[in-house]
Formats: sequence, C-alpha cells, structure tokens
Amino acid sequence: MAGRPQEKHPLRLKKRAEFLAVRRGVKRGGPLFLLEVLERGDDGPPRLGVTVTKKVGNAVERNRIRRRLHEAVRVHAAGDMAPGTDYVIVGRREILSAPFGALKDELSRRFRGKKPVHTG
Repeated sequence: MAGRPQEKHPLRLKKRAEFLAVRRGVKRGGPLFLLEVLERGDDGPPRLGVTVTKKVGNAVERNRIRRRLHEAVRVHAAGDMAPGTDYVIVGRREILSAPFGALKDELSRRFRGKKPVHTG
C-alpha cells in the first residue's frame, strides 16, 4: 500500500455516553439519515459515531447501512468535518437503495451545514 495516499480518518465515538452527549447538539434531518452535531469547543480531531436502530431492519441490513456510511465518510466526506466537533449519523433504510454518489454528496453537504437539495 505504498502508493496509496494517506486518508484523513475521524476518530470514532464508542461509548454510549459520548453518543448521548451529541444528542444535545444540532440535528440536521433528511431522507437518508439524521446527522447530530455537537461542537466540543476544542481543536481536537473530529469524532464520528454511526448508529442504526432495530426498526430499520435485521442485523444484516443494519450492518450494510453502517458499512456504506463509514465508506462514504472515508472516501469523500471526512475532509468536510470540522475540528473539535462530534458527529453522530443515524442511518435510515433508504441508504440501501440510494446511489453511493448521492450518499457521499449528502454527507458532505450536511457536514458543511448546508440545507439538503430537493430534486423532483
């Protein structure tokens, strides 16, 4: 992997208390996912948590949603995350049928704090 450029990975939220703390922040809803954002007030790296409720589907579907979200952040949207900020993405079932390009664009737009663009 010597030729592969170094990607910028956000740190991961792992503890339940960290996820609950982010719920106090700003919520940015949309058709594919809900993004919860909390500014920590420091200059540390951004942190990311991904969650999918059992209402969405069985374990296989929930894991596919999580994997798609993590990959979209890794390859495209990590650069749009602000330092000193915690993000929690609550995935929805629509992620499974959404084109990957649309998912990446929507994540970037939400991380930057812009309103979603509705077409149609």
